[in-house]
Amino acid sequence: MRAILCRDPDQFVMIPAQTETLAAADMADSAGPRRPLSMWLERATVGCLFLFAFFAPHSIAATQTAWLLALLFWATRFLVRPRPAVYRTPVDYALLGFYLLTLVSAFCSYDPLVSIGKLRAASLFTIVYVVAENIRSRRVLRALAIVVVASCLLNVFYTFGVYAIGRGVKIEELNRDGPLYAAGVRAGETLVAVDGSAANNPEELERGIKAARTAADPHIRWPDQTIACTWDEQTACVGGHHAEVLSVFSVPRGSLITGDTAAARLGIIAWARGHDDRATGFYGQYTTYAEALQLITSLALGLFIALPRKRSTRGVLLAVAIALMLVALVLTVTRASWLGFLVSAFVIALACARRRVLLTTAAIMLPLALAGLFVLHQQRRVGFIDPQEGSTAWRLVVWREGVRVLFSRPRHLLVGVGMDSLKQHWREWGMFEGGKIPWGHLHSTPLQIAFERGIPTLLVWLALLYLYGRMLWRLARNGHVTIWIERGIALGALGGLVGFFISGLVHYNLGDSEVAMLFYFIMGLALAIKQQAASPAHEV
Repeated sequence: MRAILCRDPDQFVMIPAQTETLAAADMADSAGPRRPLSMWLERATVGCLFLFAFFAPHSIAATQTAWLLALLFWATRFLVRPRPAVYRTPVDYALLGFYLLTLVSAFCSYDPLVSIGKLRAASLFTIVYVVAENIRSRRVLRALAIVVVASCLLNVFYTFGVYAIGRGVKIEELNRDGPLYAAGVRAGETLVAVDGSAANNPEELERGIKAARTAADPHIRWPDQTIACTWDEQTACVGGHHAEVLSVFSVPRGSLITGDTAAARLGIIAWARGHDDRATGFYGQYTTYAEALQLITSLALGLFIALPRKRSTRGVLLAVAIALMLVALVLTVTRASWLGFLVSAFVIALACARRRVLLTTAAIMLPLALAGLFVLHQQRRVGFIDPQEGSTAWRLVVWREGVRVLFSRPRHLLVGVGMDSLKQHWREWGMFEGGKIPWGHLHSTPLQIAFERGIPTLLVWLALLYLYGRMLWRLARNGHVTIWIERGIALGALGGLVGFFISGLVHYNLGDSEVAMLFYFIMGLALAIKQQAASPAHEV
């Protein structure tokens, strides 16, 4: 027996001498001259990865399309000789085990058809392999990281534009004889929609109220919940918010009073554009946007800290990008994502093992945290930790109910209740206070995984995060990654992982496809760095 290098360059495997010829032939086949079709398939796959990186901060539809196309091209590539090499990664067993246990829980679900339908979202983990196995050069690796950071700035500028222009009609003074006052609207309310359609001025409000129409699903939809308000030919449904409180008002369509302007006919004496909405980017959902910003800003911060010459053009551009994304993150007014990024920044600084970097990070993050607390108080009228505040009190209720149902039967502990079965069975399980509070998910990634898929699946998920984090820590600390941008990606991925875990304690961020795709994409980049660090012969 002789030792030969297997496909995993980190391992040597002892194989019988008579099989050495077959192994050598297989490796030669993999390293042989590529045919035109194989080259085009590889290029198409990489092209889809760039589309993925560009659209990931903006659009779930475009990002998923890029992922599916890349997966298709990569799968087709295995039908063409020479077949591509596939490398083992440190997270294979945990990642595949997590999906297999999810598959088992879907078939054991209270609603198997519903849970099996959710397997497509669970299959997003394949993004890790599509990225990691198809990055064959360091040039592509670096470019993908830069594209995702640069692309994120587009929605940041959009956020600033929306904030500057304002959204909705903020009521400053109302005529007591007007229809809005009669419906319950008061000064300080910001009206944003009529019958589910956006309204940004009194003319649009009036037009929406006067338009007699019906709807198949007559609900005003808000982030994380649905507030029912039926509209029909006689009644319009006007949606608004005041600080953290969301509300809807039923306004009779024929109740407008006489006046020379739309504002007068609505009974509005004074109004202004609303500037108190939480930033949502192109996603239309502030929690999703905050989680995406946390991951991408951590990546940008890792690149900046790893940059040798910070007073260079690259350093200035990265610093500006980080500052702009941080402002956008503050405007989401999402406390968990703020805390996630703060911990992320300190972990990145700690991984650098330089006291100066740690102190500088603390000096920058402290005023940022104070600014965030000020914005939180101004827009949401709550403290950072406030058990009496609506969303916090709601979480405490659903967490308690979720744990009760989880431990109510051994079956639940073993395989969970099944993905999305909660939406059909929450009444019989006595959850959401019998419907008194908005129903949905459990707003905690660990609890949601255990509740839907069982304790073993949660343990495998935690093992996956541990193995991934240990790999990133070693990449950032052991000096094997000498190129600054690759070390920066490792640092950023490490910080993003920590932030993702922290915010996931109070948000179900793994169930947010936009966030999960970004998380898996960055994981794929990090695994590609691990592979290339072990194979210095790759193209530079």
